[in-house]
Amino acid sequence: MTEAQIPAPSRRTLLCCAAALAAGGGAVALTGCSSSSSSDGAKGGSATPVDLGAATEVPVGGGKVYREQKIVVTQPEAGQYKAFSAKCTHAGCVVDQVKGGQILCPCHGSKFAIADGAVADGPAPTPLPAYAVTVQDGKLQVTPA
Repeated sequence: MTEAQIPAPSRRTLLCCAAALAAGGGAVALTGCSSSSSSDGAKGGSATPVDLGAATEVPVGGGKVYREQKIVVTQPEAGQYKAFSAKCTHAGCVVDQVKGGQILCPCHGSKFAIADGAVADGPAPTPLPAYAVTVQDGKLQVTPA
């Protein structure tokens, strides 16, 4: 990456890291302050499928947030399941609900489309990373990227 391509850190990132360094956190704190939009997926980014339970828990035209796994599963149309990282691409907050055809982030108001994870309203800069999802014996299995 050239210098022109490297994005400047956000004010929030700088303040977070400065506070962590002042508290003696050192290099470990710098890692935790990142506002990266990488898809680190559920369970540390493994490629092993994650069982989420009954597919019937995900309503048609809506979705369900699996907070512990940091996954959100939607069902834009009957029988069509989509899975995404539940970490907002703006500041890394975990989205908290699916309502009105959108995945909602409580931190700064970002909204994402349930059909493809696209940004419907910012400040999120990029879509939610998509994951592979299948239904086996009526149960959801999601494979993080």
